[in-house]
Amino acid sequence: MYVARHACHSQHFSLFFIQSSIAPLPSSPSVAYTNVTHPVPELHQSERSREVLELGERYILPVYARPPIVLDHGKGSWVWDCDGRKYLDFSAGIAVNALGHSDEGVTEVLRAQSSKLLHASNVYHNEHAPALAALIVTLTQREGGLGYPTGTAEPTSTPGAKVFFSNSGTEANEGALKVARKVGKDRGGERKHEIVCFEQSFHGRSLGALSITVNAKYQSPFAPLLPGVRVGKLNVLEGLEDLITKDTCAVVLEPIQGEGGVNAAGVDWVRRVVTRAREVGAVVIFDEIQCGLYRTSSLWAHSAWPVECHPDIVTMAKPLANGYPIGAVLLRDSVAETMTAGTHGTTFGGSPLACAVGHHVLSRLSAREFVSHLTETSAYLAGRLEQLPRWFPQLVGGVRGRGLIVGLVLKEEGHPSRLVELARERGVLLLSAGKDCVRLVPSLTVTREEVASAVDVIESCLTVLMGGR
Repeated sequence: MYVARHACHSQHFSLFFIQSSIAPLPSSPSVAYTNVTHPVPELHQSERSREVLELGERYILPVYARPPIVLDHGKGSWVWDCDGRKYLDFSAGIAVNALGHSDEGVTEVLRAQSSKLLHASNVYHNEHAPALAALIVTLTQREGGLGYPTGTAEPTSTPGAKVFFSNSGTEANEGALKVARKVGKDRGGERKHEIVCFEQSFHGRSLGALSITVNAKYQSPFAPLLPGVRVGKLNVLEGLEDLITKDTCAVVLEPIQGEGGVNAAGVDWVRRVVTRAREVGAVVIFDEIQCGLYRTSSLWAHSAWPVECHPDIVTMAKPLANGYPIGAVLLRDSVAETMTAGTHGTTFGGSPLACAVGHHVLSRLSAREFVSHLTETSAYLAGRLEQLPRWFPQLVGGVRGRGLIVGLVLKEEGHPSRLVELARERGVLLLSAGKDCVRLVPSLTVTREEVASAVDVIESCLTVLMGGR
């Protein structure tokens, strides 16, 4: 049995969990709640917090809607604000902090490399960019993806793929679009320039990436956007031949949509999309910025799919350096060969520091024992969440996602944001996604005990929402 007690104080509140056992999955709601107060009294703010918030309001462009807390430090799956409040972080910097906060290994690589060579630009070679590129390619060969079947015994002697380093996921997607446009011209001339994307997608906020991020709220203020973009519907087969034509140079999709609501692409649908793209000579781009690099318990979300469902390009970023800015584009040689000196570039991308951290992080994420741990933890999370539609049928519509990118679907408009707020008041940080979903993307190091604590709080929040109906 789980017992959650929430205590609110004038200076701060704390969250306590008493557990007698976490081994079995309960058959009914497992939390007995005492001293649950709602609404939680207004949080105390220290003078330091008020100063930071006021300074930000005065000088920072107000493009973020943020709660009035100032984070100060973190460790593992936990963060503390300037007023001493402790939070269990199931947002992980929006699926970035794969190894958690303040990881000692990452800290040591940052210290050692920054004291040696911080930046030199791509005018010169550095030792860490090739090493990280080789690791990305050889892991893909070994674990499946980009045309390599799962379980390839040994990496091939010829790499078969290339990597371009950027500074973010948005930049990675911009680079992939440029490659696809150039391949399109090589294969079909000026007419072959159209890009196909899908509803509820999110690929970034620069003008090119925004053009394929199908959300009127994001796009409308900045129209007109990139011309030649056509929009389809995820998992809808009807009309694919009219959507993807001889003028299409690129088809872009997320195997699991993150921001759009943790919506998974069906493998049979992907097979038809990729087959159609191959028929017309279009480049297939998988945006795995949020769902890739072991968040689904495999290297890529598409790693276990048949090779006929694999892309020509994979974009990545978020967890690659555990919070230090980096992005990357992984390309099959057949599309990479179009890019020559001067066709693309970046000042900061592929820096010695970013790539040294990236190599350290990816080496640890790919370790067998690490993958085994996160597979077990994600299975426990799925088991706990799968009980909620039965316990709260009026509120919860289901669970979406895979591994440690999971969405809890809520039936009523406004409930996702309200659940995020209630959970934060009780010491757990969650994210909303799309119109109907609360997203859980904890650090990949999250423990079974921390999962139990987070789900206990979610259950308590759903109980509060139920009482407000």
